[in-house]
Amino acid sequence: MPDVGLREWFAVGRAIASGSLLRYDSGASRTALFEREMAAQTGAAHVLAVNSGTSALVAALAAAGIGPGDEVLVPAYTWMATAAAPVQVGAVPILVDIDETLTMDPEDIRAKITPYTRAIIPVHMVNAPCDMDAIMAIAKEHGLIVIEDSSQAVGIRYKDRHCGAIGDLGVFSFNRMKNMNIGEGGAVLTSDERYFIRARSYHDLGSMVRQHGDRLNEPEFVGMNMKVTEMDGAMLRVQLKKVVPMLRRMQKRRAVLADILQHSSEFRVTPHNDPASAVSLSILAPTREKAIELTGRRGVHNRLRDSSKHLYTNWEPILNKRTFHPKMNPWAWAKRDIEYTPDMCARTLEILDRTCIVTLGMRYPTPLMAMVARKLAGQR
Repeated sequence: MPDVGLREWFAVGRAIASGSLLRYDSGASRTALFEREMAAQTGAAHVLAVNSGTSALVAALAAAGIGPGDEVLVPAYTWMATAAAPVQVGAVPILVDIDETLTMDPEDIRAKITPYTRAIIPVHMVNAPCDMDAIMAIAKEHGLIVIEDSSQAVGIRYKDRHCGAIGDLGVFSFNRMKNMNIGEGGAVLTSDERYFIRARSYHDLGSMVRQHGDRLNEPEFVGMNMKVTEMDGAMLRVQLKKVVPMLRRMQKRRAVLADILQHSSEFRVTPHNDPASAVSLSILAPTREKAIELTGRRGVHNRLRDSSKHLYTNWEPILNKRTFHPKMNPWAWAKRDIEYTPDMCARTLEILDRTCIVTLGMRYPTPLMAMVARKLAGQR
């Protein structure tokens, strides 16, 4: 992630000194400028800053009209928010296996579609893009809405298109673990005017005032308060300038290390849906036991099976279909019985059992990390 330092400190200080701390205060401009700048950078017609990536997912689903009785396809490997967001709008998540790219398997997407499926949420995990060509083709064939969860892929490209700006809607996260970091924050992206107006309304309690004049005859509806402050907007403008140079450095480093690791006889480099623009690096061991052994070596960050709430078997509230109140339980409104079991996505578990993340070591010289990679690959 980009460092947070003096540039952010000065930007926030100027926002505070302006006296306009709320984004809709008279004279406020920082958040709106960030939204325009991110739209220009990604190619999306509209960007809406919100207070978290989870809020962005919920607002995107609400904007698309997803609700009770609807089924939403989500990957079995992602942060739990991807599966929880449909529940917040009254829909139910349907779990889809990943393939070796660590993203949604298009063939399992096809297998999980029912007459009640309304949307797909592909997740670009650990900076690795999904096979968006296949996913968009499936969505078009079945009349489904695509909401890209690009929380872990801010600034990443898929075949010269920005992740998050390919589907009908996309979402970003800006928490401290992401490619842009303001502590906590998010954004909704779309090029559909109606979806944007609905998302903007939903994030501001359904208000059609506050400079929201272009409503396209969209009636007011009750929403939430997901707004950001001008201090958030100020930090985001600084972080936006840092993300592309950071990813370029990561791409160069990844290419060097992957070229070394691909010659190993003990494992293979994880396949990628767009190798030319890859910035993430992981390896796939032949067995679970080998992967566990690899985690003890220098240069290996962790085994993905140990990824806590990123793995569906640890989503206790989802597996148990438990909400804060029994009468607000979307599974009771579903048009068929939905059951979850710990082994329902066995292929996902098997792949994560054998996959290890390789650190790029961006704080260290490239020759040093190349030496680490050669040792990891069994080369002298």
